Amino acid sequence: MARLLTPPEIDWREDGTPVARAHDDVYFTAGDGLAESRAVFLAGCGLPDAWQGREVFTVAETGFGTGLNFLALWQMWETHRPSPTARLHFVSFEAFPLLPQDAVRALDSWPELEELAALMIARWPGPAKGVRHIVWPDSGVSLTLHHGDIRETLPAARFRADAWFLDGFSPAKNEEMWGTWIYPEISVHSAPDARLGTFTVAGAVRRGLAEAGFEVSRLPGHGRKRERLEATLATPLPPSPDPYATTPATPGLRRVAIIGAGIAGAGAARALADAGADVTIFDRDENPASGASGNPLALLMPRLDAADTVQARLLVDAYIAARNTYRGLPGVTETDVRQLQKDQTETDRFAKLLADPPLPLEDLEAFRDGLLHKQALILRPAELIPALLAGATLRLGESVKVDLESRKVNGEAFDAIILATAMAAKDELPWLGLEARLGQVEWIGDAAIAEPAAMTRGTYALADGPDRLWGATFERFGGGPPETSDRARAENAEGLDTLSPWWARDARDHAIVSRAALRATTADRLPLIGAVPDYAAALVLFDGVKKGRPADADAPVLTGIFMVNGLGARGFTWGPWAGGVLAAQLLGGPAPAEAAALAAVSPMRLILRALKRGEA
Repeated sequence: MARLLTPPEIDWREDGTPVARAHDDVYFTAGDGLAESRAVFLAGCGLPDAWQGREVFTVAETGFGTGLNFLALWQMWETHRPSPTARLHFVSFEAFPLLPQDAVRALDSWPELEELAALMIARWPGPAKGVRHIVWPDSGVSLTLHHGDIRETLPAARFRADAWFLDGFSPAKNEEMWGTWIYPEISVHSAPDARLGTFTVAGAVRRGLAEAGFEVSRLPGHGRKRERLEATLATPLPPSPDPYATTPATPGLRRVAIIGAGIAGAGAARALADAGADVTIFDRDENPASGASGNPLALLMPRLDAADTVQARLLVDAYIAARNTYRGLPGVTETDVRQLQKDQTETDRFAKLLADPPLPLEDLEAFRDGLLHKQALILRPAELIPALLAGATLRLGESVKVDLESRKVNGEAFDAIILATAMAAKDELPWLGLEARLGQVEWIGDAAIAEPAAMTRGTYALADGPDRLWGATFERFGGGPPETSDRARAENAEGLDTLSPWWARDARDHAIVSRAALRATTADRLPLIGAVPDYAAALVLFDGVKKGRPADADAPVLTGIFMVNGLGARGFTWGPWAGGVLAAQLLGGPAPAEAAALAAVSPMRLILRALKRGEA
């Protein structure tokens, strides 16, 4: 199955109504789409009254289409937001995302939505499969879009909706989406007393909702439709066990301490602040990004796998999240990256990638010696990380004492603590098994002014203005303070020469500065993001896993203690995505990731894996 989604073929009626050729059905009623959205979905779900007094409210929708329902909801939120700190989350599912120009054309009929529509279209995601999470902090609104077949994406999503817009063409035109499978999934993904509105009164829909625990009522329809349905969840289906501790905290943990001011902590701080948390950053160093995040330049480019695995998908999701977060911030420059093939194995891998690309042509194409990654970014961490930390209270340059049991940092109590402490986490949590890798880069800052450029072939080289940076090593570390070495400098010089002999000759004319730092890594090279397990309790609870029993219970965790660690050499790729995951888990919003991805990065995976192998 292709990893890029195909935009739908659309016919346009004379009145401007878009018609999906595949379903032979309209996206909204001609000339009355906005009024229909307000009557069937907003009023049908009891809005805005239903969110009064709520700090977090989540609406889910089947079929994003033009985004009209989302915009109608957002417009209502602007007028009826229950408090200045309240957050509205909108979760939607789309298998055939429109081209942005088609969405613009479809929405032109409603000038009252023009301002909000422009904000939405400016962030319109591309056609890559995966989960796209977009936040408008000033409005307190977020959009989480699951791109792909809803039969796969809805069961894999993690959220609880307070209201549902059951849309997505008529049941007669789109039988697969309206099949019997969907109603239990709607129930499982609903909060108690969730409301639902839909334009259809088909018998199969009424029966499916009733069997899934909803009380269903027929009401007068809107416009030419005689009837519509409203439903309320009376008997929720029980949630599945959560052995990886991915369920959001309840109530939201708004006062948060983050230990560590590198990219891991800064990514978490930015996402949490955007979601409405009160964030305080603690770090022993006087300046942020003093460790592995503190190189003069950094490169953000995708890590693409030929196979369509969970790991491959979450790396693409993380890259897109990082790029969207960094754009427009200080210290960020867009560039193309030429990725040169190292050997025949890599040539074959590149060919497979191009045959089934995970990113569209605007991002990825072939060139003579390898791949061209477009819209990648060169980063200046000394400027970028302070921008990510803006809005947080900074407590830098002081000793940090953390009491996990009482959730206190330097004697001050918090609702939650996030450990973004890299290798120092071993002091509190030795079972993590983190491995330190020493990374050395070389840098010159007085070269001739150059346009932004980047090349990679295992090693990488960057140019931006007068700066050049190349490397980096990734060697095992024996202990002690990180130190530069002539051997690592020679390795980086050899790598630079294979990339560009011209760059190598240019570097010899300048004083080269070496910098080494430690990178915390895991055995599977995936990060650790989420709630910190209660190690001793987990060993007892899941002891049966040793005998092949399933992990079918909720993981025991340290209350209010979370972590983001093990980012390895891809801290700037993982940071914003990890922050979004943590923001959802702490504050109760929808997860910006599929369930398998959350399990893949959960700290609990290490304990379950060790038990299965008989190592714990």
